[in-house]
Amino acid sequence: MNPVQLALLSGAVAALGLVVLLAALVRPRPSVSVRIARYDGRRSSHRTLLSAAEAAASAAPDRGLFGASAAFGRAMAALADRLEVLSTERGWRLRRTRADLAVLGRRTGEFLATKVVAGLVLLLLAPVCWFVLRAWGVPLPGGVPLSLALVLGGAGFCVPDLALRSDAARRRRDFRRVVGVFSDLVAMNLAGGRGLPEALLSSASVSDYWALVRIRQALSGARLAGSTPWQALGDLGAELAVAELSDLAGALALAADDGAKIRASLAARAATLRRKDMADVEGEAGEKSQSMLVAQLVLCTAFMVFLAFPAVHNLMATS
Repeated sequence: MNPVQLALLSGAVAALGLVVLLAALVRPRPSVSVRIARYDGRRSSHRTLLSAAEAAASAAPDRGLFGASAAFGRAMAALADRLEVLSTERGWRLRRTRADLAVLGRRTGEFLATKVVAGLVLLLLAPVCWFVLRAWGVPLPGGVPLSLALVLGGAGFCVPDLALRSDAARRRRDFRRVVGVFSDLVAMNLAGGRGLPEALLSSASVSDYWALVRIRQALSGARLAGSTPWQALGDLGAELAVAELSDLAGALALAADDGAKIRASLAARAATLRRKDMADVEGEAGEKSQSMLVAQLVLCTAFMVFLAFPAVHNLMATS
């Protein structure tokens, strides 16, 4: 990379940073909902910082590595809390990310802080390695740290998103299985003569598994708020981006007054979810079998090459 290209790239990066800084500093006129959300976020921020300060005051003085880790944890908590308030003030929707975080039970600020820290660490890793190698006498061009730092920083900023998508997909798959079991339990409670709200709450109280706990909390909150249980289930399905729960809430809302039909509908829906889950499991097993077969073929090929290489080498040397 010649000096002109390096200067152009540096100017583009500086301009991009200036635009991002101005976008973060310029505050639009907030609406009433944004002001209320800002107040709630700042109250949560104050509560979090206060609890962290009390925990630090009551704990013994940290020394060495444990003290550094505790200080890093407090700094990460403060950064996560600040980013939580900032995202609320700016009105960042982040619908898919918030749905994934809701499934995993994580905060938005914690995830944003992880992205920022990972990006900064990898961004600074390239210049540090470059200076160390130059100090050892390794000849390196001057444009390598900037381009490599940008690539590593972008990768560090995006890797938490990939990990979040993977973990959220696994949790949603577990939640879909629980929705099928929950539908069967509701159908059995309805067959036992219970009303629909009682059947829903009783079915969600049979276990303390995390998915049933989320359903039970939603149903209890609906009872306290005076809304219908199926509306609460629909809101929970929209929050977690679980289409099966939203479909179940829609079926309950349509057939809330007809016990016989809702029992048959719930039984059919549970059977459909079981068949779909079985098909997914069989597909995953087939993919793993194929990957194992490919690995075995590669291993056998490498072993055959290892055995045949000396003979082929001697044959070519004598010829």
